[in-house]
Amino acid sequence: MRSAVVVGAGIGGLAVAGALARTGWQVTLLEREERIRPGRAALLLWPNGVRAMSALGLGAGLDAIATPMRPAGLRRPDGQWLRQTTAGGADGATPYVVHREDLHDALVAGLGERIDIRPGVTVRTIRADEYRPAVSDGTTTWEADLVVAADGVRSAVRQRLVPASQPVSGGYAAWRAVIPWYRTPELPAGTPAAGETLSVGHRFIHASLGERRSAGASSRGGIYWMATVPGAARPEPPDAQLALLRRWFAGWHEPIGQLLAVTDPEDLVQETVSELRPMPDSFVFPGGGGGYALLGDAAHALVDHLGQGACLALEDAATLQALVRDVSPGPALVSALQTYQRDRRPRVARLARQAHRLASVLQGRGSRLGTRARGVALGTIAPRLFESAAAGASDWHPQGDLTS
Repeated sequence: MRSAVVVGAGIGGLAVAGALARTGWQVTLLEREERIRPGRAALLLWPNGVRAMSALGLGAGLDAIATPMRPAGLRRPDGQWLRQTTAGGADGATPYVVHREDLHDALVAGLGERIDIRPGVTVRTIRADEYRPAVSDGTTTWEADLVVAADGVRSAVRQRLVPASQPVSGGYAAWRAVIPWYRTPELPAGTPAAGETLSVGHRFIHASLGERRSAGASSRGGIYWMATVPGAARPEPPDAQLALLRRWFAGWHEPIGQLLAVTDPEDLVQETVSELRPMPDSFVFPGGGGGYALLGDAAHALVDHLGQGACLALEDAATLQALVRDVSPGPALVSALQTYQRDRRPRVARLARQAHRLASVLQGRGSRLGTRARGVALGTIAPRLFESAAAGASDWHPQGDLTS
């Protein structure tokens, strides 16, 4: 039987492990934590991520856990519109917001019973030679036809295959929170269910998870918000971080102040924002009759102002499953992995270039413009860059029908 080892049980790892197992692979899933646990808060599933979920056979239950997000457009802190949008498009063209715990539950349910799950395993060494791929924690060695590294931006597997690619700061700090409905105030009449506000270096997004007084589309309903500010991650405790956020976003149009006012410190999730420099030249490393494949942030962590990280990992999983589902170890599997490289590396490199252009406006990175000039650029350039970057990221379709 064809065998695979998946390293990392995040969104990408769970998705690809379940997809491989459902198509006849014997899968071992290694996770460094003592138990497989979901991330906190929520995330956006852009149209490409929605299509990837469907391609992986996980789209049927999406409506039960996700809420369509139809932002009214981009605004300045004083409420002035930078760009207004119409209602989201049809046929999967609308992004969704989904609680991370709900998405985690859906991915775990998709694993099935044929996967050997090994928590508490820290990969320390790999075997990269003409023999079958293998990883080890120093005590036990797991050998397989295919090893998928889905262990994040600090991937132990990638660091041994591509030591030159290292995570560096993305130049900004990010926070997320979900405020449950029972603690959310009634917002002013006419407040959009989702919105996005920009200033030079600062950004705030909010979106409803389901509807008030109803379980809605999510079993964990409420209002999700995300905020970014320039600089490094903050070392202070959550209550001090929350106080800083309230100060940084003071005077911004409602409902931003209202949402921060009812956020509790335990709601707050600060995320370390990193990117890989340089991005690996290859996401694939053949060995024996198979090889290693990098997936998600282990392959291509980006300066991700669009929130595409999870979606790109799901794209990777859907593409890899489509290519290897019907092949056997040997030349056919090696060829399939090379096709994965040709498919994924150029797309992600293109998105990385767009992300850097967007960051240069939002954060002033590499810019000699003063604050006033950057404010003007924000109003004239940022909306077009956002629209172009979102369209380019979302314009992805899976290879054939993977659900049959």
